[in-house]
Amino acid sequence: MERMLHIGPLALPWAVLLLAASWIVGAALHERLARRRGLAAGARHSWLMGLWALVAARLGYVLNYPTEYGAAPWSVLDVRDGGWAPWWGVSALLAYLVFLWSARSPWRKTATLGAVGALVLWIAGTAALRPASPPAATAPSAQRSGLPAWETVALDDSRIALPTLQGQPVVVNLWATWCPPCRREMPVLKRAHEQNPQVRFLWVNQGEAREIAARYAAQQGLPPASVLLDADSRLGRMLGTNALPTTLFYNARGELVATRTGELSAATLAERLALITGGR
Repeated sequence: MERMLHIGPLALPWAVLLLAASWIVGAALHERLARRRGLAAGARHSWLMGLWALVAARLGYVLNYPTEYGAAPWSVLDVRDGGWAPWWGVSALLAYLVFLWSARSPWRKTATLGAVGALVLWIAGTAALRPASPPAATAPSAQRSGLPAWETVALDDSRIALPTLQGQPVVVNLWATWCPPCRREMPVLKRAHEQNPQVRFLWVNQGEAREIAARYAAQQGLPPASVLLDADSRLGRMLGTNALPTTLFYNARGELVATRTGELSAATLAERLALITGGR
């Protein structure tokens, strides 16, 4: 599940920060060792290895979702959706190092040591960021279920308590009308709602008056029974996030399986839906 660093209203993914830190450490190690050996810094290799790995990681992810990206080819370039295949990037990095060794580049040893340093930091950091599951015997029931003990009213005036939805996959989207990425991802979520009737989609408006949320929901064609009101943003506080949009994915057992802070594309949404439906 996605871990975030919250600085006021700004939310930064720890995974991105870790990746940047790993590249900086690896590049610094490579360039310092190169200078010690009497070579030029070889900074171009730092940049080329990083760029090559990122392009490969993006390409690997795109190839895994040809239908979703094929429907909107321009979205391949929109990396804000967070779609990456990390081990494709690692493979590309190793291929670059093989090229340096086969070409007997004077930077082959320093680049290899820098890449190893970056990979060790990235793998260790990724393991540290993985949340530990609380023991089943000691975790409170609400924590084990994952579905917050929260109840509210929908636009059709029905009352919905999240824990009562256990038994089906649930997607909870926190949004607001003033939030540009929330508006951009709305058609993607609506289309997925129509294509996956076995999944309960809930759009929880954060901090806005009923009439504002109702007017926008009507413009988007959202089902009133699935648009929930949270005028004081209580659910966001319960979940520990004030970043919008945030989307949470619960399986039929009520367990929180994945989160996404930031805009979803058709591909990244499909990836997370598969985790709660047992699909691809």
